[in-house]
Amino acid sequence: QVQLVESGGGLAQAGDSLRLSCAASGSYLSTYAMAWFRQAPGKEREYVAGIMWSGGHTSYADSVEGRFTISRDYYKNILYLQIISLKPEDTAVYYCARKTVKSSTWPEWGQGTQVTVSS
Repeated sequence: QVQLVESGGGLAQAGDSLRLSCAASGSYLSTYAMAWFRQAPGKEREYVAGIMWSGGHTSYADSVEGRFTISRDYYKNILYLQIISLKPEDTAVYYCARKTVKSSTWPEWGQGTQVTVSS
């Protein structure tokens, strides 16, 4: 059974940086893709960034490109999201998710980590 456990969230001020982590366990990851999503209060969950576990190809939502960097430690099975120049609108619960490369849906999710940015 796969477990995805996020960490690294917390309180920050506008302009700060944070690095979120997601530890993945339970099965071999090379044929999977992983991603970060976020859900702000009163809004739908949105895709932030994704990465192919084997090869490391990345993609980003237009709204975060340039400030967010997704990466992974291939051998430790840890997914990261580096955020710089935090803005109050980045306040959300951040989730990591996993799917097989060929899947169109994200069936596996972590419990989320809260990021709160004050102005």
